Amino acid sequence: MTAWRAANVALESPGPIRAFDLGAGIGSVGLLVLWRLLRDGRDARLTSLEVQQRSHALAEKSVRWNGLGNRVEPRLGDLRRVFTASADAEAPPPEAAERGGFDLVTGSPPYLPVGQAVASTHPQKAACRFELHGDVGDYCRAAAHLLAPRGQFVFCHASRDPRPEAAIAAAGLCLHRRTDVVFRSPESAEPLIALFVCGWDTQVAERDVFVVRGPDGRWTDEYLAMRADMGTVVWNR
Repeated sequence: MTAWRAANVALESPGPIRAFDLGAGIGSVGLLVLWRLLRDGRDARLTSLEVQQRSHALAEKSVRWNGLGNRVEPRLGDLRRVFTASADAEAPPPEAAERGGFDLVTGSPPYLPVGQAVASTHPQKAACRFELHGDVGDYCRAAAHLLAPRGQFVFCHASRDPRPEAAIAAAGLCLHRRTDVVFRSPESAEPLIALFVCGWDTQVAERDVFVVRGPDGRWTDEYLAMRADMGTVVWNR
């Protein structure tokens, strides 16, 4: 859903698109965005940044297998150095010099502070949920460094967590849209995740709700349309 929202946001603007995926993991979100943009005939390039060596290697493998070496540059590194590199004694990473160079930035920040729950002993799983390499504030600061004047940052986070909107504001960005995702109706069901769109432009923030399954337990038309947009085969509802 993050990739779907991000691609739709990017498609609203004309011209080539330079995208950057923060905390890219094995590359899923960034590559899905790129697929959608290329499918719609857009000239797009993707840079991804991941701190875990194993995940980075898997992302590189996906890029090779899909023949995307001319469009995707997977990088190994810590996203927190994107906005702190000027104070580092060692050589800054390349993204430190790419300030304002990207039309779209995406991210799926972890959502649990260290010590708040029991972390998996598997390092790949633990880093998906726990803030071992930065929190939503770090993601927003990195995005603010990378975003072009009309660029937008799209990310997902736990809907009950009050930190995302505060982090957006602290980074100097403005919330453009928030979508709370309810995995199963009825309407009283509490959303579990939220999608955020933010950028430099000040505007009235839209707020809406996306329902995955209706009261009958079947996928909603809205959800099926999202899957179709992203090329996912729907075998049943």
